[in-house]
Amino acid sequence: MASCLDLRAVVMRYGAGPGAVNALESIDLAVEDHEFVTIVGPSGCGKSTLLYLVGGFLRPTAGSLQLRGKEIAGPGPDRGIVFQRYSLFPWLTVRGNIGYGLDEQGMAKAERDRIVDEYVQLVHLEGFEERYPRELSGGMQQRVALAQTLACEPDILLMDEPFGALDAQTRRILQDEVRRIWRRDTKTVLFVTHDVEEAVALGTRIVVMSARPGRIKEMFVRGFDVGDGEEFEADPAFAELKLRIWRSVKEEVEAARA
Repeated sequence: MASCLDLRAVVMRYGAGPGAVNALESIDLAVEDHEFVTIVGPSGCGKSTLLYLVGGFLRPTAGSLQLRGKEIAGPGPDRGIVFQRYSLFPWLTVRGNIGYGLDEQGMAKAERDRIVDEYVQLVHLEGFEERYPRELSGGMQQRVALAQTLACEPDILLMDEPFGALDAQTRRILQDEVRRIWRRDTKTVLFVTHDVEEAVALGTRIVVMSARPGRIKEMFVRGFDVGDGEEFEADPAFAELKLRIWRSVKEEVEAARA
């Protein structure tokens, strides 16, 4: 597979002098096309900072971040990001939010409407096209945010704990949706989560980060498929991998507390 994203010796510090905070230290990570990489670690280990560096919202103190051989110098349409809080425009309907990026690109109305219809169906929001965000549940708002990002056809999808604020049932349903969409569109995904089970259920590769300053402590390859619904929880391989990763994360949680 061709390399999609390359991070080399990435360092991120906030501030200067004695009060500087070392968020990330010596991060080396290569993400291949069509991988689904999940990132877990203790609170404050720099998971979200890493995602924002890839998104181009932050610049590293040192090191290199390249997407398809080009240095990341700022945000761009080749990277789409879905935040934990639904970043929707409250004055736009579901259709308006999903089509917003297409409007900004100057796309013709007929083509924009076709694409919006496709993504409304993809995230199962038929019948809610003319509703406003305030009229939707949290899970539905997150579906709109996902469709809004996917409609612009980014090269890589960045997701920052997108289901962290949702109840357990909605979270599980949206995990199934994201896995289904990833299989259909073969997107490259970088997904930050604090939930080890979610990391294993979604990621084809799971990255464990150390306590601050965040470093890549371990990487695990999930060598088995995960189906939708509940059946994967009964798989001994799933339980074993989840336990191995949890033990690795727990060591870092205890180190952070110390």
